[in-house]
Amino acid sequence: MQYCLTLELKNDPELIATYEQYHSPKQVWPEVISAIRDSGITDMAIHRVGTTLIMILQTDDSFSFTEKAKQDAMNPKVQQWERLMEQFQNVGSNNQQSKWQLVERIFSLGEQVG
Repeated sequence: MQYCLTLELKNDPELIATYEQYHSPKQVWPEVISAIRDSGITDMAIHRVGTTLIMILQTDDSFSFTEKAKQDAMNPKVQQWERLMEQFQNVGSNNQQSKWQLVERIFSLGEQVG
């Protein structure tokens, strides 16, 4: 399955640059990478336009947003990473599920006739 999610960053060039550094190759904590992979996410990419982040997830059949949230809530290292990332994100102190917003797919080339 493929999912697309969005999140808004704070409109601060220095914070955005630091956020991108945290997400550069080999900078995301290994425990966070393991939690992502263990949840059934087979590939993940995050893109940015202005302050908007766009996350594309590829998942296997075992993936569930609900189960991922439960596992993340029980993982102290993931919770530490989430708290660290909140300083860059334009979100309140809501739970993790409310940070990234699931985007509705309205078009697929593969579903078109012709």
